[in-house]
Amino acid sequence: MLYYRPIPQTDAARPKGALTLAGGWTWFDRAEVLTRQGSQGLIGAGDLPAMVRAALTRPRAALMGLGMDQPRLMGVLNTTPDSFSDGGRFDRFDAALAQARHLAGHADILDIGGESTRPGAATVAPGDEIARTAPLIAALRQGGLTTPISIDSRKAAVAVAALDAGASMVNDVSALGHDPALGRMVAERAVPVCLMHAQGGPETMQDDPRYDDVLLDVYDDLAHSIARAEAAGIARDRIIVDPGIGFGKTLDHNLTLIRGISLFHGLGCPILLGVSRKRFIGTLADEPQADRRGPGTIAVTLAAIAQGVQIHRVHDTQDARQALHLWRAVTKGALK
Repeated sequence: MLYYRPIPQTDAARPKGALTLAGGWTWFDRAEVLTRQGSQGLIGAGDLPAMVRAALTRPRAALMGLGMDQPRLMGVLNTTPDSFSDGGRFDRFDAALAQARHLAGHADILDIGGESTRPGAATVAPGDEIARTAPLIAALRQGGLTTPISIDSRKAAVAVAALDAGASMVNDVSALGHDPALGRMVAERAVPVCLMHAQGGPETMQDDPRYDDVLLDVYDDLAHSIARAEAAGIARDRIIVDPGIGFGKTLDHNLTLIRGISLFHGLGCPILLGVSRKRFIGTLADEPQADRRGPGTIAVTLAAIAQGVQIHRVHDTQDARQALHLWRAVTKGALK
């Protein structure tokens, strides 16, 4: 099987015949051909198979009123006592409400979760997860917040309560593999869903993750997850994919996925990347304290934006927004 990784560019000196990647802010005139035996080198964009070319260039549909033709920031709010970065800081209702409003001032989407999925985390009962998330979402809506809200959950009951309270998207770290009812519910509600790749569950995923070829294995697994979602009745134009950095991956796996992330445009869906404050950043930057990994988070985020990645899940939305403004300025019109 052949895989095609576009080589994204943002330079204003765009050559004739270059193609716009996913209807966004980057272009490409070459693609790397990958196989299970290794790279087969570069080909011109005009030599791509027609179906591959269509998948790589087709503009992505707007989600929750947000166009995918520019980078979007998703603010992270964990209402949990044990999340890896900010566990316990926002598990009180008043603190969570204040933080949500702060994040929304600089984010395009809020992602609210009531169950930690850090390595080693235990499963939370649906009732507890609902109590941590649905009342908060309802209060935000009653207070006039219009920012789209995503519910970060693997469970149908939790997602239903969140949607009823005013959320408009589901972010599932199990890619609909944990709760069979979740896919059916997403289809019935006709809301967007993010399918994230993970090798194993939070309890065991970091014990000894192994891949034959992490970039191609994750690509294939996400393709299968998309097929499962479509079989459940979810339209492809409502599906987002996430390679799942840190979810059953070593440091080398994470770096390989980030370097080659433009490959995932071939799935025909917007890409979400969640690297904020993660352990691999701390390892590379020699920073054990998670909430001091903001600069490293921005560095990786901007590298992914340069590869056309549409949605970026971050804890520090104000800093990320400033970085995005500056990136836009120095690329001189690379963004619409």
